[in-house]
Amino acid sequence: MARMGRPGMSDEMKADLWRRWRAGESISVISRQIGKPPGSVFTVLKHHGGIAPEPRKARVGSLTMGEREEISRRLCAGESYRAIAGLLRRAVSTISREVSNNGGRDVYRAIAAQERALDRARRPKQCLLARRPALRQTVLTLLKEEWSPEQIVGHLRLHHGDDPAMEISHETIYRSVYTTRWKVVPRELCKRLRTGRPIRKNKRHTVKGQWRSQIVDARPIEERPKAAGDRSEFGHLEGDLVIGSNNSQVATLVDRKSRFLTVVKLASRHTTVVVPALTQTYERMDPRLRSTLTWDRGMELAAHKRFTDDTGVDVFFAAPRSPWQRGTNENTNKLLRQYLPKGTNLSTFSQDDLDAIAAKLNNRPRKCLGFRTPAESVALTG
Repeated sequence: MARMGRPGMSDEMKADLWRRWRAGESISVISRQIGKPPGSVFTVLKHHGGIAPEPRKARVGSLTMGEREEISRRLCAGESYRAIAGLLRRAVSTISREVSNNGGRDVYRAIAAQERALDRARRPKQCLLARRPALRQTVLTLLKEEWSPEQIVGHLRLHHGDDPAMEISHETIYRSVYTTRWKVVPRELCKRLRTGRPIRKNKRHTVKGQWRSQIVDARPIEERPKAAGDRSEFGHLEGDLVIGSNNSQVATLVDRKSRFLTVVKLASRHTTVVVPALTQTYERMDPRLRSTLTWDRGMELAAHKRFTDDTGVDVFFAAPRSPWQRGTNENTNKLLRQYLPKGTNLSTFSQDDLDAIAAKLNNRPRKCLGFRTPAESVALTG
């Protein structure tokens, strides 16, 4: 049954989301399994602080979804409340009140009526800390001192064990901290906890064994040709994105042997934009620089197989969180920051501007090249 609110996130889908979250799956894995963006998954989790809510259920004896559908059909057929009540074996007043509370005969809809009934049945009460101001103040004071919820509970039991008004569990504190919409614990106190997480994680939650980057058929850097590792040949490039303000970015390609740099203007960091831009760049590139490409685990190169098909260049991927495996590119990007400082809107630079910046670096002597320039190193083999 569809819910009002975020489109496409049905009750069944949310139930599957929470089941997977309790089983310890990561947000990216859940996203792939239910076919929704990671941001949508996080939004659902964050609304409840990462703690699965109790399933909604109506009071015993209340109208069921099936009965509401029957009411809707009978109303469309023009039947009276008395006739409908007799068919469902319900009081006439029950049918009359149900229809009146949901817009009347002309607008009654079973799904909307069921939603309203479940919302009314929820009758949320204030959480424990909201109902006990003295306990709340004590908990807030200790959270500011960077105590964990378990330490706070232990302290309260030791010093206030005979006071029922000061009783609380550590899970109740966690729920109050992470469910920020309750506004019981200030949002900034989440960061005072040791992990600094924005939502509660299940104890079985782990990303071990989960390939979170979603890059299919990625070839690891260990399979890269020996010549790429020992820098004995030209043409083995390392690449990455340099990020600017306002969601702007450029791609950098650096030859491992000569340190020759190419900077590519990008309208987006999505793989459908990055791969065609890199393909066009390689078509204009010196053939001696077109052997292999090593990239990090960024999703901008998820369509790497298309890139290889179009250019004939094999792509290899560094291990996650291992920038030193692409040290040539990382060091060159630091040099590039002299011309493209952090916080710069890179979309304001044309390709000609970027080519001019690359030319400056390619004509700057490098100690690692015996004080030759990258341009000279490439020219020497021409």
